[in-house]
Amino acid sequence: MHDLIRPEHIKPTAYAALATAILCLPRLSLWTNRVHPIWYLGAMIFAVGFVLWGFVFAWHRKYTGRPVFTLNLKEGGFAFATLTGLGVAITLRMFIDPIARRAMPEDFPVNLRQWLAAGLFTLSLSQLFLVFAPFAWLMRLFKRRTIAFALTVLFGLVVFVLKTRSATAPITPVVFGILLLTRFIMEMLVVGVYLRGGVLPTLWLGFLVHLHFLPG
Repeated sequence: MHDLIRPEHIKPTAYAALATAILCLPRLSLWTNRVHPIWYLGAMIFAVGFVLWGFVFAWHRKYTGRPVFTLNLKEGGFAFATLTGLGVAITLRMFIDPIARRAMPEDFPVNLRQWLAAGLFTLSLSQLFLVFAPFAWLMRLFKRRTIAFALTVLFGLVVFVLKTRSATAPITPVVFGILLLTRFIMEMLVVGVYLRGGVLPTLWLGFLVHLHFLPG
């Protein structure tokens, strides 16, 4: 636990948490029925992001032997993320979105402003919460990549199941099975890219996949 408060980890953690909070502001501004002011919500995201990024900077490199951020193209992380992201985005747009739109219409932006705000929120906070931080914590706990990989994927699936329970439209078992399988494949790909290349290729993959949400 001393890794969390080491000076060389505190500074990048604070910068990353601040960036996360700032990038979430467009999404918060669209939350019209929020109870608390936007500055308070931004401060809360900064606090939560500081803890989650602390996990990443303290334990990811220590237990995986790989840097958190790297532009090393020799590993093929960006190439794999590009091909995977475009393929997934096209597949989702053509085959899955018509089903998901009926089941969870609130997930689909209706204009470019909503699309951009949702994308920034997903890339800055959702990826951190669902992939980066839990994987680092599980690596520290079990010190085995296979276990951390499997449990990180499982965590993403659990969050997705909880989300479907709050859907505004009823979801049939067949539709739920299709969406769950799609989510499982997506979680496998995202965590796999993260293991291969760190944060940057994962964010690039997330951006490419988010293209399938483009309105119209």
